[in-house]
Amino acid sequence: MGNYHERVHQPSGRIRAKLRSAAFTPQKRPLATIVIDIRKISARQSFCGLKSALPRKGFVRMRYGRLPGPIGIRQIRGSCHPWRVSKIIGIDLGTTNSLVATVDSGIPYVVADGEGRRLTPSVVHYPVGVGNPIVGIAAERMRITAPERTFFSVKRFIGRRFGEVVEQEKQMPFSVIGGDDGGIVFTLADRESSPENVSAEILKQLKEVAETDAGEVISRAVITVPAYFNDAQRNATRRAGELAGLTVERIINEPTAAALAYGLDRLKERSKIAVYDLGGGTFDLSILELNEGVFRVLATNGNTALGGDDIDGRLMEFLFAQTGEALGSAEVRNPAIIARIRAAAVDAKIRLSSELEYTVAIPFLKPNYSFECKLNRDQLDELSRPVLMRTREHCIRSLADAGIAAHELDQVILVGGQTRMPLVRRLVGEWFGCADFDESRGSLRIGTEFHETDGPVLNTSQNPDEAVALGAAIQGEILSGGFRNVLLLDITPLSLGIETFGGLMNVIIPRNSTIPLKAGEVFTTAVDHQREMLIHVLQGERDRAKDNWSLGRFPIGFEKASRGVPRVGVQFEIDADGILHVLARDIKTGHETIVEMKSAVDVDDSDVQKMVEESVEHAFDDLRARRWIEASLKAVETLDAARVGLESCRDELEPGYRESVAAAVRDVEGILASEGSIGSPEALKSAHERLDEITQPLAELLMEKAMDEMLARRGVIG
Repeated sequence: MGNYHERVHQPSGRIRAKLRSAAFTPQKRPLATIVIDIRKISARQSFCGLKSALPRKGFVRMRYGRLPGPIGIRQIRGSCHPWRVSKIIGIDLGTTNSLVATVDSGIPYVVADGEGRRLTPSVVHYPVGVGNPIVGIAAERMRITAPERTFFSVKRFIGRRFGEVVEQEKQMPFSVIGGDDGGIVFTLADRESSPENVSAEILKQLKEVAETDAGEVISRAVITVPAYFNDAQRNATRRAGELAGLTVERIINEPTAAALAYGLDRLKERSKIAVYDLGGGTFDLSILELNEGVFRVLATNGNTALGGDDIDGRLMEFLFAQTGEALGSAEVRNPAIIARIRAAAVDAKIRLSSELEYTVAIPFLKPNYSFECKLNRDQLDELSRPVLMRTREHCIRSLADAGIAAHELDQVILVGGQTRMPLVRRLVGEWFGCADFDESRGSLRIGTEFHETDGPVLNTSQNPDEAVALGAAIQGEILSGGFRNVLLLDITPLSLGIETFGGLMNVIIPRNSTIPLKAGEVFTTAVDHQREMLIHVLQGERDRAKDNWSLGRFPIGFEKASRGVPRVGVQFEIDADGILHVLARDIKTGHETIVEMKSAVDVDDSDVQKMVEESVEHAFDDLRARRWIEASLKAVETLDAARVGLESCRDELEPGYRESVAAAVRDVEGILASEGSIGSPEALKSAHERLDEITQPLAELLMEKAMDEMLARRGVIG
């Protein structure tokens, strides 16, 4: 069932920033006295009926439970009751480590556990039997003793289909298989799990840490994700939060959260910032602009399967090679040995960020063999450089999408534990033309070589491991009404639209549109007596529907009518979490269908990059295909009208004219038949114009006949 696109009405997309109001939940605490000066109650606060419930003058005392922190006042049956404003925590659910942060008295901080650790390893161990999962440091230790039951780097798998995972990523000490629904399943001898369930265990641990610190139950959170996470990955992250007993108030992009943590809202107006976020398993490069307290994401690019884990993998290969023949083929595949080599590689990488040389020592790697190897920073840089160079292309593409040059940036901030590496900082400084400096005073930079502003500042003032979690906590405070002068506006990385008649994609929301937003168009039918229209939702940058990703299909029914008569409004809304909601409404009856899209073909972000590259590579071919399809649709419509006219007016037309029209019809039919799927738009357009011109007298004759028939029915003529 084809959809013929008709631009009947195209409202402009309206960008909305929605801050959810804070929820009030009762707390049972030891009694305390609350003193309220009703003279200081504003009209805005009187929504609860407070002024009408209290005396007109002076103070009032009420005895209620102890209410630490901000309170709200709510009227119930004529009396006022204070309610505790629920705290919203910020969580950075990372590939290697995860953190939880909160805001207290306007100051954001990362919450430490009972042993003073702020970083919780994103590792979960499932003991044999029915014991509860072990999370964090204790689970990290189990990676060596029980690697087949210890899950790590699960962020690389969350929300993805098994078919999207490359073979290298499947080489984990634990079992990674495809589920019945095409998703990813982790199997153990006595149970199964999933990336969402494992992530939920990590979130439960962070929730407990936050509750211990706050001394109250925590039920609301803001969780961060890489900017290039697709709908399926964002929804899976939200499900993990819900499994952990959290209401996920917002899913925000990690680079955007980092900008808040760095205090970039205090920069001058129109400041432009690049956020280079390289974590354990993901990479993002986002360009942000500050305008009147609003962070607007100009462009974002990245890869959700690129990060420090890839450097660990190359370093592991190097260490395995250094063992020579000491390890046999079976021992190289031994999960316990792999886990010990991996731990040594990670430790060496961390140590060489602050030292020039390090000795890797693994005692009794085999009962009769201990491994020892000297490694220096130059060797680590040589192994790491190919991985880091893969991030450069995303930096270049993001700058191009934003339409700015590197020297126009004000700052480049580094986020993610992997940016501690000296090589990362050196390369990023070179790529963006950052000026090295020791201290900044006003517009001058005090240092050994640079004394004037030259290029963007390479900002490393924040702990790169903690910046994202702090930004998430600040966003949580914004949602609960604590901070009111900062707003975040993200973007959608790829265009969204629907398939129209002829197999073309009609874009409704263009790439790099600021979210949240809503946009729509009205469509009609291309075939007589259609009873329904198939809404095929697409994401991508190509002109033909088949070259883009299918996010889903659903029908919308309506009364059958001639083609072009039905009107179906299609509206796309992307919420603040980046989730797409599609509405289709029959304008005549008001019947509508609303679908929250969950990607049926969840493509990895390396394929997002491929999509953008292919759209550039095939730009001229796609344009030619679109012109051909649009021209062929018009030509077929004219052909049908010409054939009907020839048949109905055969007796009124002179033989010579009939033959001229028939010849023009054959010319168009010949081009359509001989050119195959994609022909010459120019040749078809020329033949169509000749047919259109030669059938003008026929069109006038048909119009006269139609007028005569109408007048005859009305009795005006005999």
